[in-house]
Amino acid sequence: MNIQLRERPETASPTGVKTAIADCDIHPARATKDELYPYLEKRWHAHLETFGVHAYQGMMEGPPYPKAQPNASRRDAYPPEGGPQGSSLSFMQKQHLDPNNVALGVLNPLNTGQGIRNQDLAGAICSAINDWQIEKWTSKDSRLKGSVVVANEDGMSAAAEIRKRAGDKNFVQVLLLSRNVEPLGQRRYWPIYEAAQDAGLPIGVHAFGFGGNPITASGWPSYYIEEMVGHSQCQQTALASLVLEGVFERFPKLKMVMVEAGFGWAPSLAWRLDKVFSRLHAEVPHLKRKPSEYIRDHIWWTTQPMEDPESRDHLFQTIEWIGWDRLLFATDYPHWDYDEPSRVLPAGVSDANRQAFYLDNARQLYGIA
Repeated sequence: MNIQLRERPETASPTGVKTAIADCDIHPARATKDELYPYLEKRWHAHLETFGVHAYQGMMEGPPYPKAQPNASRRDAYPPEGGPQGSSLSFMQKQHLDPNNVALGVLNPLNTGQGIRNQDLAGAICSAINDWQIEKWTSKDSRLKGSVVVANEDGMSAAAEIRKRAGDKNFVQVLLLSRNVEPLGQRRYWPIYEAAQDAGLPIGVHAFGFGGNPITASGWPSYYIEEMVGHSQCQQTALASLVLEGVFERFPKLKMVMVEAGFGWAPSLAWRLDKVFSRLHAEVPHLKRKPSEYIRDHIWWTTQPMEDPESRDHLFQTIEWIGWDRLLFATDYPHWDYDEPSRVLPAGVSDANRQAFYLDNARQLYGIA
């Protein structure tokens, strides 16, 4: 086995000051079940307490597979004042933002209104979460920026929420999930893409989500590990749909970020798409370029979970195909499969690529000086 020693890229100077980083996948959590109530109309309080939430997936509550850790999070991330992991700004600052010198942190709230069948309720919860991000997080720490959470299955409502937040410096992207009622290229989602393009906001497509379908293309798996590995499969399905349905041809300025599904699969998917496209272009004449060209021009990738092949050359070859300028460092804090910033890159990365990887790419994409 070819064992690669990991370098520790945290030191930027002989003074020992850690290199500033951008973390493009931080998961804030609500401390209590009713923490959103101040941001919801009172009618929704009664609705939630009486009827609860009817999700597309069918489970009354909880994930379909037991998580490897409580709340899929690190056991050492429980705030000392109580509450679930990721629910305390002060503890997040102490445990993650300050010691890792996070200069930019992108919030990706999960357990939102996405995946709820009642679209009015979904829209209300999503808007409340956006207000909550400002009140609890971004207004209290300027390093943090929010993601506009939208009711993904109601394109018009989602577009209205995006336009409501357009120009608000508290937000740097729109947040969707990879598993929806239909593949993301379908036209029911196009109002979201139009609004995001008009607002100049990238769209982050985060792994996970519940659209009422099995979480793999061949049905329900037996194990949690299959769900974890399946995140990349869902992202491939979503990306293929976006490309082949012509989303990037219709919205040429749209930028998307594939979040928390790795990136090692990107070249093989592009190669497969290009090969089949060369034989079946007549079926999709609306595409003016090879699928790989749309992927290269419109897609960015967060790094977590970072691929870790035995040979670092394999990793470097993959990144060279994608482009060092297209990778956005992410930790997935506070989740259990968190990537430690100082142990992600193998030795042999140039200073310029390291700087782009850890900070500059994110700043450029999100327009942060």
